[in-house]
Amino acid sequence: MANEKSCGAIVFTYENNVRKYVILRGTGIYKAYCGFPGGHMEEGESERETAIREVKEETGLDVVLYDDFRTTDEHALAREGRPNNRKENVYFLAEYHDQKPKAQESEVSEIVLMDYHEALESFQYEASRRELTEAEEFLNGRGD
Repeated sequence: MANEKSCGAIVFTYENNVRKYVILRGTGIYKAYCGFPGGHMEEGESERETAIREVKEETGLDVVLYDDFRTTDEHALAREGRPNNRKENVYFLAEYHDQKPKAQESEVSEIVLMDYHEALESFQYEASRRELTEAEEFLNGRGD
């Protein structure tokens, strides 16, 4: 059972008819880490509200969440020095149009738009690769 919960989104847009995913690089010791926008839930928020807020804070983007996509992963926080704690990450799928991402400097060093294969290779964690693949397969199944 998770002690902490974060929510975010696998965000994409289209550039020249090519689907591009929003991939964030962290700051400080997390600079080498690539991931999706997301963060901790605040009291009284739903998962979807948290995801929308976190995407806006970290990327400046106004997104629309897909209603029928939700994926999760859970992992130990041992690498953060908390071996008895677990964290659940919930990700939705979100799309945006005609906006330019702007990184939240305190948490994000860079925002990169990548196609599926580039994004897949950028991840350090298998969970991120699995979540991206689920999103890609979902979108391909819709004919998007």
